[in-house]
Amino acid sequence: MTTELLLVVPFVTLLLLIALAPLFIPKWWLDHYPKVSIGLGAIVIIYFLFVLRQPEIVYHTVHEYFSFIVLIGALFVVSGGISIVTKDLTTPMENVLFLLGGAILANLIGTTGASMVLIRPWIRMNKLRIAPYHIVFFIFIISNVGGVLTPIGDPPLFLGFLKGIPFFWIIAQTFPMWCVGVGFLLTVFYFTDRKNYSGISHSVREKIDTSDHWNVEGLTNLLFLVMILAAVFITTPVFLREVVIITAATASYFTTKKKVHQLNHFTFHPIQEVAILFAGIFATMIPALQMLERSAHSLNAPTTSFFYWNTGILSSFLDNAPTYLSFFSVAIGSVKGTADTIPVMLLNDTFSGSIVAISVAAVFFGANTYIGNGPNFMVKSIADHYHIPTPSFLRYITHYTLPVMVPMLLIIWILFFA
Repeated sequence: MTTELLLVVPFVTLLLLIALAPLFIPKWWLDHYPKVSIGLGAIVIIYFLFVLRQPEIVYHTVHEYFSFIVLIGALFVVSGGISIVTKDLTTPMENVLFLLGGAILANLIGTTGASMVLIRPWIRMNKLRIAPYHIVFFIFIISNVGGVLTPIGDPPLFLGFLKGIPFFWIIAQTFPMWCVGVGFLLTVFYFTDRKNYSGISHSVREKIDTSDHWNVEGLTNLLFLVMILAAVFITTPVFLREVVIITAATASYFTTKKKVHQLNHFTFHPIQEVAILFAGIFATMIPALQMLERSAHSLNAPTTSFFYWNTGILSSFLDNAPTYLSFFSVAIGSVKGTADTIPVMLLNDTFSGSIVAISVAAVFFGANTYIGNGPNFMVKSIADHYHIPTPSFLRYITHYTLPVMVPMLLIIWILFFA
């Protein structure tokens, strides 16, 4: 086995443990996952530092991880200071409208922001009949598919914006896919939820207060949320963006009333778990991303279908942002263009079609696993903290990704990219 393949072993090992350990050795995993994640990541980092002597790659990865966890953590803290009190029992149609609103909101404050703000009220409004599918469809729609319309929606699209893709160009191109994808998922959810709702006896419903008494506390945190979103656009100097985000999160935490944190059952455990696991994922992913970049640049005139499926499949398990960038550069090379001529190149149907395929795939396929996109694991961790039943890593794929997401992704491909 070559050294290159051996370096991928820690990444594959970590993925397998995340998938299988909670099923077969749950207590051991709960006690030791920090050592496993950090240990496997350290193997790769040490090799790149002292054997390959490539400290710049390690620095770049550490910087990306720091930016990622600062943003995720800040949004977790700020959203924890916003308490949305809902009615005790919502109907399937009310749930559909909530998810649709979340899909729209994801384009304004990002899939991560929308997920962190809405997951707690989503749990509350369905608490009397909540099931694993409620969490999964929330991840599908609000944490992923809903955010494909704007560069703010998902990190890969923001990177495309920084590379020269016009802000409103992506909306015009991806709106049909958004309608089909969100519409398909909402339809499947509605019929699944209606079956669940019909199982509640009339006698139980009569005892439940179903009047509309929505109430929001901690609205001052919306200012800190806007501050964080504005900071995302800061590119220089280095770490200024993170300083602003940390400042906003700190101010939010200390100015939020204890009553609001108590209503949200707020603790730092969910973000701690995400920070530890993704530290290992970011580190062990370095060799896999290098292999991807080398393989992608060796391709010659790939098709739109190629961009869609390969970007998508890899975005299901790798960070979708660097995956997007790898195939983005391949798309530029396939039409013999340069990064400086992107606005002109978008007039080329081949190039624009490739960019749309890469963009949609990076966002949509991120819903296929818990690690496909940052907010996915965050939502699961918050749900676990509330003792909400969530599917295991493998059950998520076998019971939801394969029967729900895959048919939707096939429809998108047939209608727009085949």
